[in-house]
Amino acid sequence: MTNLDQEIAQAEGSSRTRRALVLFGILCALTGVVGGFIYWTLLDLPKVNSVEEYVPMESSKVYSTDKKLLAEFYYERRTFVPHYKIPDHVKKAFIAIEDARFYHHPGVDLVGTLRALVHDVRAGGMVQGGSTITQQLAKMLFLKPEKSLARKVREAVLSFQIEKRYTKDEILGIYLNQTYFGTRSFGIEAASQTYFGKSVGDLTVGEAALLASLPKAPSQYSPFRNPEKSKDRRAVVLQAMRNQKFITEDQYQSALREPIPTAPHFRKYEAPYFVEILRQKLEHKYGTGIYTSGYKIYSSIDFRLQQIAEEALRQGVENLEKRVKPGVQAALVAVDLRTGYIRAMVGGFDFWDNQFNRATQALRQPGSSFKPFVYATALEQGMSSDDAVQDSPISFRGARPGQIWSPRNYDGKYNGTVTLKTALARSLNAATVRLTSRVGIDNVIATARKLGITTPLQPYMPIALGASDVTLLEMVGAYSTFSNGRKPELIPYERIEDRDGVVVEEMNPRLSDLLEEGVVADMKKMLRAVVTEGTAVKAKSIERMVYGKTGTTNDYTDAWFIGFDDRLAVGVWVGRDNHKPIGPKETGASAALPIWMEFMKQAE
Repeated sequence: MTNLDQEIAQAEGSSRTRRALVLFGILCALTGVVGGFIYWTLLDLPKVNSVEEYVPMESSKVYSTDKKLLAEFYYERRTFVPHYKIPDHVKKAFIAIEDARFYHHPGVDLVGTLRALVHDVRAGGMVQGGSTITQQLAKMLFLKPEKSLARKVREAVLSFQIEKRYTKDEILGIYLNQTYFGTRSFGIEAASQTYFGKSVGDLTVGEAALLASLPKAPSQYSPFRNPEKSKDRRAVVLQAMRNQKFITEDQYQSALREPIPTAPHFRKYEAPYFVEILRQKLEHKYGTGIYTSGYKIYSSIDFRLQQIAEEALRQGVENLEKRVKPGVQAALVAVDLRTGYIRAMVGGFDFWDNQFNRATQALRQPGSSFKPFVYATALEQGMSSDDAVQDSPISFRGARPGQIWSPRNYDGKYNGTVTLKTALARSLNAATVRLTSRVGIDNVIATARKLGITTPLQPYMPIALGASDVTLLEMVGAYSTFSNGRKPELIPYERIEDRDGVVVEEMNPRLSDLLEEGVVADMKKMLRAVVTEGTAVKAKSIERMVYGKTGTTNDYTDAWFIGFDDRLAVGVWVGRDNHKPIGPKETGASAALPIWMEFMKQAE
């Protein structure tokens, strides 16, 4: 080899070396960039053991005393169901359409990923995910719903970690409890209830296929918005189940013929007026947790009594409107005398038409149903039901100069000397006002306050005849004390448990001894006389001892009856929201008492 050839060979060798060094440098740089990218991507990767600590938002449920579901409180309607309670054909519906190789891949399906990558390259962007169920779960729990390479890398790594730590069935169970199905339904149980009105354990193959078709695009495939698209998408799921041999040909054909649901199964509350005040009370105490923590709220409502109350009120209003103009409203409250638990509450004729609760929100004049506070005051001052009071004309100065107020009895007649029992039984206005003047208006107000009337009371003589506004609920609570001398705290729920069954709060009865035994005996004697010989004589048809008092306001705008037996205190109010008269001569005895009687007869 000549010197020239040697020089050429050396030059070529140097060039190859330089190229190799350049390529090595580029490779090192790329490795550094990729490694740095991966390091940066995975730097703050969450710990998958937090799946064990994951607590999904779950709706709280309200039950009656006999475990009847009354209502749910939720932001996301969700009821957690463990994976082993989800039927096999339901699981297979989702596997068939979402991840056919779910039980065979380690969290990432390389075949599916490569196929999706080809589609993405052809489309010039990320249009197909190729994500497994495990990857979807990782994205739901830990990642933002963005389409980027960094997110896909994090998703894949998290999926591998999840698969190493949890069984396939555990992963599938969490996925099905977390997935959004549209129509405000989160999780398979809530979706089953919303779309089919049944539990997930009762789903047919066709119903399971329809639910499996929703997560990809809940609005697009909603059977309520796009029934034909929903049916077509369900067919795709069923075909996938058949191809995977998850169902037979007969099952496939049968499922195709199943009808598509046409309307969501949104539950109307039971005892809706009660449930709404309970919701407000618990939201004030527990905040947003009442919608997300899966509490079991055992209310004080007796479902049987609630149904009786609703039906008695419905019939009463309908019968009343046969003789007066439509638009009458009514309310009923029943309280357990021994505990103070609210056993029934109806706040109006139709909650779904008007949510105003006339049992708790309406401030109305109680009329003569306020008079027992006057007589209780007299008894506490040493008088008895047999003591005398004058039922004769009496006048007082009115609120304005020169004004005179002269109460008259309902029939315009006066009866001279009568006993306290007779005066209350016959609801004599003049005798009651004269008695109020004797015992003192301030003392009457103090008695009403002590027994549970919390709304402002006007310190003027007409209050003796019920001219100051009150609510039905507080009146019923106050009458409870007349039954045994013990004032109960009115309680809307008995206890609250968390999602694991641990008691969070328990509301034990709280009763305060307020009236002496002799006062109670005389009050019951007088309130019984209202039934046997007074304004509520119709109630004698109830075949047990009942006590109470009617109430009627000027121009027949409000009608009341409040009373009790040995178990329940029950109050009924009837009127119109616009404060116009119910109708001619529609008193407490004719408008409110029939509803009260019907309830009490059925409630025995």
